Amino acid sequence: MTPTNRKPDWLRAKLPSGPAYQATRRLVEENKLHTVCQSAQCPNIGECWSRGTATVMILGNICTRSCNFCAIQTGRPTEFDLGEPARVADAVAKMGLKHCVITSVARDDLKDGGASVWAATIRATKYRNPQCAIEVLTPDWKGRMHDLDTVLDAKPDIFNHNVETIERLQKPVRVQARYERSLSVLRHAKARGFTTKTGIMLGLGETPAEVEKCLRDIAAEKVDILTLGQYLQPTPQHWKIDRWVTPEEFKHWKEFCLGIGFGVVESGPLVRSSYHADEQSSKYTGEEHLNISPTLANA
Repeated sequence: MTPTNRKPDWLRAKLPSGPAYQATRRLVEENKLHTVCQSAQCPNIGECWSRGTATVMILGNICTRSCNFCAIQTGRPTEFDLGEPARVADAVAKMGLKHCVITSVARDDLKDGGASVWAATIRATKYRNPQCAIEVLTPDWKGRMHDLDTVLDAKPDIFNHNVETIERLQKPVRVQARYERSLSVLRHAKARGFTTKTGIMLGLGETPAEVEKCLRDIAAEKVDILTLGQYLQPTPQHWKIDRWVTPEEFKHWKEFCLGIGFGVVESGPLVRSSYHADEQSSKYTGEEHLNISPTLANA
């Protein structure tokens, strides 16, 4: 079933505006950073930037992969900036964050996939901001566990790698990624003792039975935190939306996931990997993570 072009009422997002939004934008621009909020056309950019939060995207804004769901530009990357870790650490300090999310494009053009820059960014951010929890949302490193270990050795607080969709749709939707490879990345991080997190999108053409199998496969890897959200088609050239998933169905899957062992589940049409990540962390750890800088909140 192909949905109408008109988004349902439950997908209305906050428009980017206000002094706190502008303050976050200035910090991103002044520190010459990329964010997944902008590059992936996240519908929550208005709300999150108004809260003084942004998901930093390192290693440039051109991805070597060509996933059919993602708005990030695909091509041959030109950036390899060894000064980036320090700028990320500086931006986190200026924003006064207690929880920071770092992600990246896939850099299959680099021998280590960018793992060394990842590690340097985590360490620089933790050194400058010892009070800040670091959550990483990483690529799959093509299954090279030694490169994954380079990132894990820098000791992020939460390790996130998205499975994205059910097994049958992996190749057409994610193209260069593999279902079992993503599960193995999560398995490896969990075996090393990390809090793990992943997410999938709904509305790509999956069946309820396929969603259930995928969720059980993820639960079998003892993943701690799960996000479920509605797929939104970035351009007419991207994978078409199969259907608008109702809030009631998202509620059903949340209850199902909690019943099969996930510690924290965020399930809703506008939920994304980094959406309210600080709150997901605090629900899991029982600690209070306030992700709003007093300066930005009162700007």
